[in-house]
Amino acid sequence: MSMKIFKTLDEQITILKEKGLVIDDDIYAKSIILRENYFFLMGYRHLLMDPKNPKVFRQNANFRELYALFSFDRQLRNIIFKNILIIENNAKSIFSYTLSQKYGYKEKDYLRPSNYNQSPDKARQVNDLLKKMKRQIRVNGAQHEATKHYINNYGYIPLWVVVKVLSFGITSELYTIMKPSDQREIAQEYKLEPESLLTFLPILSNYRNLCAHEDILFEHRTQKVIPNNSFHEALNIPIINGEYIYGKGDLFSVVLILRYMLSNDDFRMFMNEVSFEIDALSGILKTIPIEMVLDRMGFPTNYKALLEYEL
Repeated sequence: MSMKIFKTLDEQITILKEKGLVIDDDIYAKSIILRENYFFLMGYRHLLMDPKNPKVFRQNANFRELYALFSFDRQLRNIIFKNILIIENNAKSIFSYTLSQKYGYKEKDYLRPSNYNQSPDKARQVNDLLKKMKRQIRVNGAQHEATKHYINNYGYIPLWVVVKVLSFGITSELYTIMKPSDQREIAQEYKLEPESLLTFLPILSNYRNLCAHEDILFEHRTQKVIPNNSFHEALNIPIINGEYIYGKGDLFSVVLILRYMLSNDDFRMFMNEVSFEIDALSGILKTIPIEMVLDRMGFPTNYKALLEYEL
């Protein structure tokens, strides 16, 4: 097995040129590589590679296009991340209100297993998740002013404060162990069926973590797929082998989830920001059309029409 060894910026530039990438300003390219990391930049090369020989770049592909794809994905991550955080906060607020109203606001109340799904096949998951919640309260509770305040002054932490220290992953799993009646009540706040919310939340959690760790976003795919909905049909998304080709387990599926779970104003602002970044990238790309990027994202070309359709 060959070893990867350290290479200088000049050597990295030479490698890119040998692969056919056009670099018209070595100093500019080296400054970008130094700041952004050669390995991470090369994660965005695939659309610019020659389909007949994927070891070399397409003819006339240039470094500025490569960096534009990298920067586009960064901006997209920032936009997606901040809107998922809005939904995370909303979900935590709705969950804590619903459970506190029904079962009480002290740990001994809202962490009682009998308040959750009593199906035998859920028993282990219920106990495991409640243990995780107790551990997060114990480990993180002393690190936040709000939780410290309640511990020091009241001796307990109400659920609407505890959610501050719970990860979105645990919050989304919390929904899966709720009683069906509680799931239904919460889903109605979003005008959704519980089955949809059970799929939406883990997908959002997955993308949230991806954004937080600055992984490649635009071509990411999830194992879970969202149910078919009226937007797939309204946008005339093609079907192959009985399945919509866009908006299932791709980035556009996240856009569809946001359509359901954000307010109309927040969603319109989100779409405007995404459209701006796509249009800006389109103006820089010369070697490939923007439609290739949209396809990799799972976006239909008429994605902007989503704003025209009501829930």
